[in-house]
Amino acid sequence: MNTEIITLREELHRYPELSGVEINTAKRVQDFIQKEYPGEVIEAIGGPSFSIVYQYSTTGNTIGIRCELDALPIEEKNDFEYKSLNKGVSHKCGHDGHMAIVSGLIFWLQKQEFKTGTVVLLFQSAEETGKGAYEVLKHPKFKALKVDYLFALHNIPGVDLHTVITMNKGFSAEVESLIINLEGIESHAAEPENGINPSIAISKIIQQLNTLIISDPLNENFSVLTPVHLKMGEKAYGISPAFGELHYTIRTWNSKNMQILKENIKEIIENISIENKLSFSLTWLEHFPASENDTTCNAIIKETAKSHNFKILERPYPFKFGEDFGWFSKEYKTGMFGLGSGLQTPPLHNPSFDFPNEIISTGIQMFGGIIKTILEE
Repeated sequence: MNTEIITLREELHRYPELSGVEINTAKRVQDFIQKEYPGEVIEAIGGPSFSIVYQYSTTGNTIGIRCELDALPIEEKNDFEYKSLNKGVSHKCGHDGHMAIVSGLIFWLQKQEFKTGTVVLLFQSAEETGKGAYEVLKHPKFKALKVDYLFALHNIPGVDLHTVITMNKGFSAEVESLIINLEGIESHAAEPENGINPSIAISKIIQQLNTLIISDPLNENFSVLTPVHLKMGEKAYGISPAFGELHYTIRTWNSKNMQILKENIKEIIENISIENKLSFSLTWLEHFPASENDTTCNAIIKETAKSHNFKILERPYPFKFGEDFGWFSKEYKTGMFGLGSGLQTPPLHNPSFDFPNEIISTGIQMFGGIIKTILEE
């Protein structure tokens, strides 16, 4: 493996940026690639997202390989030399490693002599908020590339290094978040009967939403509802509050079940609000569509792993986390796979997580084999 790729990965780790503002991250990657193997740069494909394009011919397939630019609002606990220098921000999902893999592909591409086709390296902003892929998908610059296939990977801690993880039903869950606002009437804390306090309604909402949970991942109606934030009134002990706010994140295996779940949630909140004489509003945000694998793309992933003698782990169901690559699944032939990042590696979004450099070469070999299959078919 080129030492330049590891140096790039550690530099990206040292200077992480949050979703939507990855301007310096994008520049570092562009500078690296243009120095080593220049390609056509297409900037500002929705925020800082950009592509590097290598066109071998105007005929043949166009294949895109996508990675993510953004880091997380997490304070790093590691103390190695390349630890994050941006306070409260760090690469705890491994996007620095994903960028290194896709950037490292250029050294493989340099050696290829494809007679047809185009390779698009897509560096996407704002995956963690669910906005980046949607912005790229709808942008005319991306549409103009006329991509036929789009692939991506995600490192997975808790799985042996270099293991390729596949699943037939899709890579990740459909995820949305929800803000529930309840409004009653304030009153003196000594006379709560003269107002409408939302506390009882909040407790009922939590209890009834809990009945919608189907936690068995093998059940096709799998659904998880997780309360993540609650606020009611102020720290003013003479006031019985009127306002309550409750935040949830919810997930299912597909869009159809998500819509049904959302309707059930609304019905519960509406009924409880009417019963308690409260007004309510619902705000939906951070939508991550289910990331579904095209049958052909999935087969190519498996065949590529076999050809390189990588261990394959076939999961019976998708990962429960959200991944905005699902936006691309709605319009393109997509394939996403997991790459084991070590049994002892801390979980994703853990303050001590760090992407293992050992699997950079594995990711490059996988993407290289996939590209070769698509462009030589």
